[in-house]
Amino acid sequence: MTDRAPLGMDDGRTGGVGVRTAEAPPSPIAPVPEVPENQRRRIWRRRRAHGRPNVLAGVLATVWLALVAVPLYFLVAASFRTRSEYLSDNPLAPPPNPTLENYATVLTGDFPTYLLNTVVVTVATVAIVVGLTLPAGYAVARNAGRVVQRGFSLMLVGLAIPAQAAIIPVYLMITQLHLYDTLLAVILPTAAFAMPVALLVMTNSLRDIPRELYEAQTLDGAGPFQALRHLVLPLAKPAITTVAVFTSLTAWNGFLFPLVLTQSVDTRVLTLGLWDYQGQFGTNVPALLAAVTLSVVPIFVLYLVGRRYLLSGLTAGAGK
Repeated sequence: MTDRAPLGMDDGRTGGVGVRTAEAPPSPIAPVPEVPENQRRRIWRRRRAHGRPNVLAGVLATVWLALVAVPLYFLVAASFRTRSEYLSDNPLAPPPNPTLENYATVLTGDFPTYLLNTVVVTVATVAIVVGLTLPAGYAVARNAGRVVQRGFSLMLVGLAIPAQAAIIPVYLMITQLHLYDTLLAVILPTAAFAMPVALLVMTNSLRDIPRELYEAQTLDGAGPFQALRHLVLPLAKPAITTVAVFTSLTAWNGFLFPLVLTQSVDTRVLTLGLWDYQGQFGTNVPALLAAVTLSVVPIFVLYLVGRRYLLSGLTAGAGK
């Protein structure tokens, strides 16, 4: 017999309704699976490898740092020497009497004109490349039609055509368009040859945008141009920065197109302006290195600004 009242009846002791409770059986404890011996050794080796310093990587990183830092040090240090000190002193020793004479020589010459022309060429080239590859990459990423994809494949053929192989046709086209010896003669071919790489980077980045976001824009009543402006443009900042930086490097360091398609001092860029410090019987090396140092600073600052987006832009679409 039990002292508990039947279900729904008063037990007379608590003044309430007695409830019949059934004790739940204890849940069985699942046995811990045994880890195989080879797997345990693999886990132990992996943990040990993570805790051990990578000596080889440290040595290689130090060697790489030396390979990069020593030429930069030589470039800057030699620009503060006089011509006689450059020829007689140890090139890796600090300048005994640092001087700004070389920088004064550079800045009082035609260097500001060359710098302005290079900036115009670089900015115009980047604007053309980004302005064309962003909507083109959006079209390729969103349109799986045969015409669009064939056009994309045809555009990528430009990756296999070097500028040196096409310089004669480019020269003929520029002269027929009456653009010879103008900055536009440098801007247009530079942008054209930078377009395939830029389109590839931009398309791979835009393909990483989830399809659900495009569908949400469509449900909100946004058309293709509204989606491009309000969705694609904010999310494509890493790709835009990557394209801008690499196109800037190409335009800033361009030598072939300015050499063939321009000839006057007014249209000369930095890569051609460095010839001013080479004479018939000698070269003013410290002044030349001072000009090189000044020409490196703007593009180096651009790299520092956009470096946080470079890796994400370059690896976009790598997992697809």
